[in-house]
Amino acid sequence: MPEILAPAGGMEQLTAAVRSGANTVYLGVQDFNARRNAANFDAQTLPEAVSYCHARDVKVYVTVNIAVLDSELEMLERSADMIASSGADAVIIQDLAVLKLFKEKYPTIKRYASTQTAVHNVDGALFLRDMGFDSVVLARELTLDEMRKICSTCGIKTEAFIHGAHCMSLSGACYLSSMIGGRSGNRGLCAQPCRLDWRCGGCDHVLSLKDMSLIGHIREMADAGVDSFKIEGRMKRPEYVSAAVTACKNALLGSEYDIGTLRAVFSRSGFTDGYLTGKRDASMFGYRTKEDVADASSVLGAIAFGYRNEAPLVPVDMSFVMDSSRSVLTVTDGSVTISAEGHVPQAARTKSTDAEAARNSLSKTGGTPFCAESITADIEEGLFLPASELNRMRRDALGSLLEKRSAITPHEAHPFSFPSYIPYRSQKEKPELWGRFYDPDTIPDKDVLSRVIVPSDKVTPELIAAYGDRLTVQLPAALFPEDEPAMHERLEILKHAGAGSVWADNIYGIRLGKDLNLRVYGGFGLNVTNSSALSDMESLGLSAMTVSFEISMKQIKDLGGRMPRGIAVYGSLPLMHYRNCPVRASIGCAACRGHGSLTDRMDVSFPVECCEKKFSTLLNSVPLHIAERDLTGLDFSLLWFTRETASEVKTIIGDFENCRKTSRPRTSGLYYRELL
Repeated sequence: MPEILAPAGGMEQLTAAVRSGANTVYLGVQDFNARRNAANFDAQTLPEAVSYCHARDVKVYVTVNIAVLDSELEMLERSADMIASSGADAVIIQDLAVLKLFKEKYPTIKRYASTQTAVHNVDGALFLRDMGFDSVVLARELTLDEMRKICSTCGIKTEAFIHGAHCMSLSGACYLSSMIGGRSGNRGLCAQPCRLDWRCGGCDHVLSLKDMSLIGHIREMADAGVDSFKIEGRMKRPEYVSAAVTACKNALLGSEYDIGTLRAVFSRSGFTDGYLTGKRDASMFGYRTKEDVADASSVLGAIAFGYRNEAPLVPVDMSFVMDSSRSVLTVTDGSVTISAEGHVPQAARTKSTDAEAARNSLSKTGGTPFCAESITADIEEGLFLPASELNRMRRDALGSLLEKRSAITPHEAHPFSFPSYIPYRSQKEKPELWGRFYDPDTIPDKDVLSRVIVPSDKVTPELIAAYGDRLTVQLPAALFPEDEPAMHERLEILKHAGAGSVWADNIYGIRLGKDLNLRVYGGFGLNVTNSSALSDMESLGLSAMTVSFEISMKQIKDLGGRMPRGIAVYGSLPLMHYRNCPVRASIGCAACRGHGSLTDRMDVSFPVECCEKKFSTLLNSVPLHIAERDLTGLDFSLLWFTRETASEVKTIIGDFENCRKTSRPRTSGLYYRELL
């Protein structure tokens, strides 16, 4: 039977999840988790939570799923020590530095991939499997058939979201909150600016999706190979957690579930299953209304009443023996056995204690997490033992069993420490200029760029012949299973024509490129923010890395390792990737013609870049431009061209050749301010 994986932002939510029937809970500690504003757990409450769950046959996964900075590696290791000492079952991970730490220091803790790793195809799942993950989480944007394809291929445990909020962007590929307000989703502090009133073609709230609810498809998903069903909502109240767990449990058993209660407790204009069914259109969009908020008050009390008491989650077998010299109750859960001795029985004066009387007293396990699955009684006739004594023996035995089951088993530490990284300095006098071009017709004639990066669908044999080894094929940031065979075939053709390298903005591209014996250049979408992750990318054979644009210039220049690295220095940078394009949903592709845009509540326009109608990308409203800044120490500076004309491209390249500050509207991004 697949597991139901429930969110626990705090102890109230955890209790509600367990008593409602969750098999596993996931929760975060104070730091290093993608919901840093939840109540979360600490060195005192985490062991208490694990103890409570393990006593009731419920597993605990701890989220350590944000991008980590070099300055945090020491604190990260202390956090790992705390998690290991708590006896938690698994950790949920985004960053390769976190993977390395747990894989080497605490190998007995399972390592599960976070949704932030953005696994949306077979190669992505296989990459994580080969890196040492024990489970992968499937992107929320997948159809049922796509899930089936990945599950049947990857060979490890798979997890999928079943209910809760939808991110508009592919997870791990959203930079909107950080670029607008300095609060990064990759750092666990997303401010959800997408829920504000973004507009397109007269439609409002075009970046706000309804919550998903795939509970009606849960058995189909189980048949497709999904092993774990994850409920989103570590910021939600306990009643929400209970209602969602109860619905999932009923649906898995083939019983009816109460969709009305689910909608009342929390929804955004109802629910959607559009991604799973492939119906990606305007019906998927919605936002939380006053009516939605008012509906919750009508159901909260009844839901809370349902989990107010302990649930009989753990079956036990009881054996009671009574003769003239002793009374003994033995209780076992199958692995732990406890015996409780009672008083010596007395000769019965009126009614003797028989098997029925004993079973009646011993079966009263209410107020505990146990239920008596079987009770055997071997009783000598003519003896009497008060019911109060039988009750005491039952309480003592079950209390001792609960205590044994609650005991923490820490994970053993193996020798490990992060290396002391020495800041890297390029030997180049000044960084090379690299250019990425959405439109190949805007590439300048003169050879001023050391590397030319072009989207795969726009690369031709003629373009390869013109730029030779300087040309790099940009792999799409999102490649869904149905398109993987065609991409493999296309890259083989381009390789035969002379292409020698690919640009990978998602983990699948690393595996794909290496499988085809192409050089791989890592993109900023890989979210590399620390020296350990950079070193791991080097070990994987990447030729160079474009470091995340979510960290400061000082942090970038302090990164260690030996791999050549650079940063994006110009461009309307990608802020989100959409499988359900809001422009298409609002006005249609014919009206857009590949030049769509969205407008925020301040009436600022943000371009949307179309990627072969497979997905689209929201670009920043103003370009990054830091030509006048000191970029020494880096190997390359990346110019990210999108809608610029050929003339504008030449001007911008000139700016960077001459370290010239632009007079046009621009941003310095996050390089010169500290991200939270």
